[in-house]
This record gives sequence, structure tokens and C-alpha cells, in this order.
Amino acid sequence: MTLSNPEELERLRYPVGRFQLPENITETDVVKWIEILSEFPGKLEFLVSGLSGEQLDTVYRPDGWTIRQVVHHVADSHTHSYIRFKWALTEDKPVIKTYHEDRWAELHDSKSGAIEPSLAQLSAIHYKLVKLLKGLSDTELDRTFIHPEYKIELAIRQNIALYAWHSNHHYAHILNCIKKYGWT
Repeated sequence: MTLSNPEELERLRYPVGRFQLPENITETDVVKWIEILSEFPGKLEFLVSGLSGEQLDTVYRPDGWTIRQVVHHVADSHTHSYIRFKWALTEDKPVIKTYHEDRWAELHDSKSGAIEPSLAQLSAIHYKLVKLLKGLSDTELDRTFIHPEYKIELAIRQNIALYAWHSNHHYAHILNCIKKYGWT
């Protein structure tokens, strides 16, 4: 199943819009994004609780991942992000290791594995991440890492923005799919 309408496909791919890196990040922004990260695991678990195997294996958009793959992807991605935060705090402008998220999502554990372990992993990672982020000074929030794939240097405060967006982005994928099929 594919869509011929590029605007509809864009809406399905980016239901909360594409990530826009803010130019000026305030302390209020950081607090708000950390709160999103704090609440996300519980919100996601509540959203997917009770979905059947067939529902979990439903794609959220044509040529997209299944809900199951999205849940596993978020756990994998946010684990990588947590490590990137730690590298930025303990090394001088480290060049991070990238990974092929599309290939990871195609592995059998992501395509057919139970989602409960990934939900537990996400909850643990976010608990540790939020604890870490809440204790950072302004100087620490300005520490950076280098993303070789995108050839950019990201500050910790910018990565907080990205992962708050990423949380909302994938939550919206799943929520929209649930609404589309009337599973609420």
C-alpha cells in the first residue's frame, strides 16, 4: 500500500512536524522537554497496553514500520541517545557512533518480539536520563558531541529538544494508527 499524495504521506511520516532545532533554548524549554522525557515511557505503555498481536503488527503508514517495530525502535534509539549524553559529558566533543535504525527495525526481535522488554528498557533508560539531565549545569548543557552522519555538532540541550520531539513523534505515529482503526 502506497500513497500518491505527497502531502498526506508527509503528514503520516511527521505527524508533529519535522524536527526544527531551536535557535535560542531557554531554561524553561529544557525543563519542559525533560518533563516530556519523564512522562513518555508511561504514556507509551498506557497507549499500547491491550493491543493485540495483530494490532501491534499493523503499520502506522504505508511503507512504514509496525507499531511493534516503533516500540522497539524507540527503546533502541533512546538507549543510544542516553549513551551520547554520557559521552558528551565525559569526553571532549566526541564523535558518536551511528547505527542503521532501519536495519535494526528489520531484525527478527524488532519484527516479532514481545514489546514488554522494550517498554521496561525505555522506562529504565528514561528514569536514568531524566535523573542525569535534571542535575546538569548550564555549562554541562552546552557540552557537545559530533554526529558524523549529519556532520553537525549538537549540544546536550539541543539533544534534549531532539529526543523530546522524537518521543512525541513516535507517540503520534502510534496514536494516529489506533485512531485510524478505531481501537480506542
